Amino acid sequence: MENKLYVGNLPYAATEDDLKTHFSKAGTVTSTALITDRATGRAKGFGFVEMSTAEEAQKAIGMFNGQDFMGRAITVNVAKPREDKPRSFGDRNRGGGGKNRY
Repeated sequence: MENKLYVGNLPYAATEDDLKTHFSKAGTVTSTALITDRATGRAKGFGFVEMSTAEEAQKAIGMFNGQDFMGRAITVNVAKPREDKPRSFGDRNRGGGGKNRY
């Protein structure tokens, strides 16, 4: 069991302090992270909470998954490891297309 939790369907107004306060009811929160859009800085509606032990993480899942948080039913489950994906550079890698007029 992992200590890091994925938290989805968060309200855009939520802060990392809000998450820490809420999840502290299940145990010791060691870190929180809200994911934001790089271009706009706006929250994307999900984040991560790390609990101090796997038991506390499991307790948090049981307490909060599907429950109301600031007016929204949040999703809480074990965070999956991030997959390394090749970086996309927009349409530059897709090749061909249109006619060259030289």
